Amino acid sequence: MKLAIITGASAGIGRATALRFLEEGFDVINISRRSAHHESIRDLSCDLSSAASRQAIAADLIAAVDSADEVCLIHNACRMAKDNVFACDPADLAITLAVNIEAPNQINQWLLPIMPAGSSVIYVSSTLGEKAVAGAFSYVTSKHANIGMMRATCQDLQGKGIHTCSVCPGFTDTEMLRTHVGNDTQVLQAIAAMNTFGRMIAPEEIAATLTWAHHNPVINGSVLHANLGQIES
Repeated sequence: MKLAIITGASAGIGRATALRFLEEGFDVINISRRSAHHESIRDLSCDLSSAASRQAIAADLIAAVDSADEVCLIHNACRMAKDNVFACDPADLAITLAVNIEAPNQINQWLLPIMPAGSSVIYVSSTLGEKAVAGAFSYVTSKHANIGMMRATCQDLQGKGIHTCSVCPGFTDTEMLRTHVGNDTQVLQAIAAMNTFGRMIAPEEIAATLTWAHHNPVINGSVLHANLGQIES
């Protein structure tokens, strides 16, 4: 049995990726507060910011991986807040780090030791994992850490036959991005103009990149930018 476990597969990139894996004959598990609303996707309801909520799904995850011959674990869920270095409440920062860093770490602790050779663990980072913009302090900080986690994962998985990478989407047309900019049409148009194709990225394009990454262990340890050629200012 081939299994894809995707955090945040209820919408956006996560859901598009779940559908792509279903097409390839994988069983798919969504770890999210919300349902993916698909009869073939198994929902494990979880608030990833809560250690207790994460612990409540551990047994189900471990049982699923124990019966799988191939696993793709995708850390996709994230929190994106509007904050800056002058105004980043410690409690809010803790929530962002819990979702974006602590949850992947805890899930790795449970699953990587029992994942079979030929599996993968893929981190969905961001173009902002290697650069920064104003007004997204905690998100930028966590996404830089996310790439560091991937690189450390690669080194610690030596000899296991499990590969890892970070996929860094550019500005993708998702509910999270639209919410972050207040669904402002002018802002969205300006964002779309920031790559050489002059358009937003579709979640399905990132989904195709993520499934490709699972099937190609040669990219182990790589940071893959999927941003349509972001224009540097």
